[in-house]
Amino acid sequence: MDMSIILVISMFVALVGLLLSGFPVAFTLGGTGLLFGLIGIATGTLDATFLEILPNRLFGNVIRNELLFAIPLFVAMGVMLEKSNVAEDLLENMGRLFGRLRGGLGISVTLVGALLAASTGIVGATVVTMALLSLPTMLRRGYDQSLATGSIAAAGTLGQIIPPSIVLILLADVISSAWQQAQLDAGNFSPSPMSAGELFAGALIPGLILVGFYIIYQVIIAVLKPSSSPAIPREEGEALDAAFYGRLFLALAPPMVLIVAVLGSILAGIATPTEAASVGAIGAIFLGAARLGGKTRLTVILSLAALVGLLVIAATMDLRMSRAVVPDADRMAYFGAALLTILFTIGLGWALLQTHRIGVLGEVMRSTVRISTMIYAILIGAALFSLVFRGLGGDDAIEGMLHGLPGGQWTAILLVMVLMFILGFFLDFIEITFVVVPVVAPALLAMDGTYGPIWLGVLIAMNLQTSFLTPPFGFALFYLRGVVPESVPTIAIYKGVIPFVIIQLLALLLIALEPELVTWLPSKLF
Repeated sequence: MDMSIILVISMFVALVGLLLSGFPVAFTLGGTGLLFGLIGIATGTLDATFLEILPNRLFGNVIRNELLFAIPLFVAMGVMLEKSNVAEDLLENMGRLFGRLRGGLGISVTLVGALLAASTGIVGATVVTMALLSLPTMLRRGYDQSLATGSIAAAGTLGQIIPPSIVLILLADVISSAWQQAQLDAGNFSPSPMSAGELFAGALIPGLILVGFYIIYQVIIAVLKPSSSPAIPREEGEALDAAFYGRLFLALAPPMVLIVAVLGSILAGIATPTEAASVGAIGAIFLGAARLGGKTRLTVILSLAALVGLLVIAATMDLRMSRAVVPDADRMAYFGAALLTILFTIGLGWALLQTHRIGVLGEVMRSTVRISTMIYAILIGAALFSLVFRGLGGDDAIEGMLHGLPGGQWTAILLVMVLMFILGFFLDFIEITFVVVPVVAPALLAMDGTYGPIWLGVLIAMNLQTSFLTPPFGFALFYLRGVVPESVPTIAIYKGVIPFVIIQLLALLLIALEPELVTWLPSKLF
C-alpha cells in the first residue's frame, strides 16, 4: 500500500481516537495535523514547503473572513436573549393561549422553541431553558413524562436548522469553500460562490416544515391518547381578554421584530450576515434593557425612535455635503441625522450601563468570549489538519473512494450521512463541520446529479440535528438529563424523543427526494 494512503488512514483514525478520549478538540486537530505533517516530511511523503502555506491560509480563511465575524455577534445576541428571560414570557403567554386545548402546552413549547431557534441559535441553552421553564408545568398538569421531555428536546434542537444559527454560518463557510474547490477541479476557473444568505434561505422552509410536523404529531397524540396531554381546566386559566392579548403582544412582538430585522435583512439582500448579526446583538441589548422597565424602557423606546428617524432620513434625503450645491432641506436633514445619531448612541450607552448594573452584560460578554474563542481555536486547528490531510493526498483518496462506490452519488451521500449521523453521537457539530465536511463535500459536489451546495448543506444540518436527538448519545439528551427532576427516568426521555427522531428522518428523506423544498426560495431571493 502507498505510504501516503497509510498516513491518511492513520491520521484519521488517530484523530477520532483522540477526540473520543476527551482531549481538547482544538489541540487534537492541530496536534494531529502537526504530528503527521512531520511524519510525512520525514518519510518524504509531504513536501516541507507545503506547511508554509499555513500562515496565509489562516490569515485569508480565518482572520480576514468577514462571515466568521458574525459568530461572536450572534452568540452575544443569543446569550443576551437567554439571560433577559424572553423565553419565560413567551412560554407563559403561549401556554395560556393554547393551554385550554389538549396538547396545547406541547404546541406552545414547539412554537417557542422555533422562535428561540430563530433568535438565539444556541441548542444547549435553548434545551436547558425550555426544560427549566416548561417541564415542571407540563408534569404538574398531568402530561406524559415521555411526551413532555421529547417535545422539549425536539424543540430545543430546532436551533440547528432554523436560521440564523451558528451551525448554518459555519456550514456556509465550509460548504462555500468546498463548492469553489469542486468547480475549480472541474475546470471552472471562475467559480460561482455560495453565500450564507442562500443557505439561510434554503434552510428556512425545511425548518418550518419540521415545526409543522412536530405540531401535527402532538395534535394526533392528543386525539388518540387524551390522557397524555390534557388541557388546562378553564377555571384555572386566565381569561383571554384584551389585557391578556396586550401582554401576549408585548412578549411576542420584540423578539419577532428582532427576528424579522436580522433574518429579513439577510434574505432581502439588504445586509450581509455579519451586518445583520450586529443589528441583532444591539437589538438584543435594547430588548434586555427594556425589560427593566421605568426610565430604561422609555430610553430604549426613544433610542429606537431615533433609529427609525435615521432610516427614514437616509431613505428619503441626499446627505452628501460634498456637493457643489446642497439644498437647504438636505442640509437640515444632515444635521437632523447627526442629532438622531447622538441620541441613539446615548440610548445604547444607557442600555449597556443598565444591563451591566444588574450583572447581565458581564455574563453575556464572558459567555460570548468563551464560546467564540473555542470556535476560533478549533478553526485554527482544523486549518492545520486539513492542510496536512490534503498534502498527503487524503482528499484525492476520499474522492476516489466515493466516486468508485456502486450506485453513484446517492450511495456516496447515504454513506456520508450515516457517518456524520454516527459521529454526531460523540462529536459536537463544530468538530464535524471542520473535520468531516471539508473532506467529503468537494467530492460529493463534484458528482453529476448533485443538487448543489445549498441542498447538501441543509441535508448535513438536518442530519446533525437528528443525530443530536437520537438515544442514547444525543447531545440534547445530555443537556436535558442534566436539568430534569430525578423522578423522570432516563428511559422516559429516550422513549419520548424516538417519535421526533422518526419525524426528522422523514423530513430528511423528504428534502432529499424533493430538493425544490430547499432550492426554491434561494432561487427566488438570490
